[in-house]
Amino acid sequence: MANTVTYNKHDYVVKLRQRLNRPTNWADVFNVHYSDNRTIVNSTLSTEPTVVAGTRGTAYAYQDFALTADTLTISTYRNIPIFIDEADRHQQTYFRQMEIADFQGKKINERIEVAALAEHASWQNFGVGDLNNTSSNDTAQITVSASNVDDLIRAVKRKIYANNGVELSIQNGFFFIWRPADYELLEAFVQANGFSEADVALKNGVPVGMRYMGVDHYLTNDNAANHLFAGVKKMHDLGILRSTYGKVKFLEDPATADGALSGLGIVSRVDIGFQISTPNSTLSQDINVV
Repeated sequence: MANTVTYNKHDYVVKLRQRLNRPTNWADVFNVHYSDNRTIVNSTLSTEPTVVAGTRGTAYAYQDFALTADTLTISTYRNIPIFIDEADRHQQTYFRQMEIADFQGKKINERIEVAALAEHASWQNFGVGDLNNTSSNDTAQITVSASNVDDLIRAVKRKIYANNGVELSIQNGFFFIWRPADYELLEAFVQANGFSEADVALKNGVPVGMRYMGVDHYLTNDNAANHLFAGVKKMHDLGILRSTYGKVKFLEDPATADGALSGLGIVSRVDIGFQISTPNSTLSQDINVV
């Protein structure tokens, strides 16, 4: 006998939001603003007063202090519309419905990650010259290997320090977002070095998302081709429209160009925008790799 359980819309939304609320790379690394405003205006100190020498009994001059507006605009969206045929809708179990809700939430978060990592043109280039400390903001591609993966981590930290990022790196922390092949090399290095860390890594492997050499390491399949992302956390702003994120529309017999479809349309979307100030971009490294 067919299962006649209809869609539990309340539980579907709850399950989708549970998936959206799971930890993600972008939520940990980007400075995320949930807002119903189209534009979010921040400011950057564009004219900095300097400390000047003074002589007792003589006048001093005031210096300019100026802020430049940085505007984050939430203007693009991604959505995932799913259609369930009327017969399939009634033959699905409750647990199958929850699986679809979880899948929909997962795909939304993945699209945010793809969009976030596609922002690499906004960051500062890091290439072979940066790795070798022979030039800066280089675009020459680095071949990541087991012998230089630790050098790469140290070189990024050195460049951040040189860009006056010491205090912010202490406050927010360093991060790397690796591809699977690079993460394998990192795991090999950890297993070969570090005494107690090596013992644990040999027994258990390296967890996805770990702290090593003072850096939080993440794994993704969504890095743009030939690019890794590293630097100080929370330097790049990501805006998410609060009222569409995690909202689901259920459309009975949704209309299409060819006419109405017999079934249920389930639509969820996310509206996003990105912005990074010039000073913050120096603490966000676009690592050019082979």
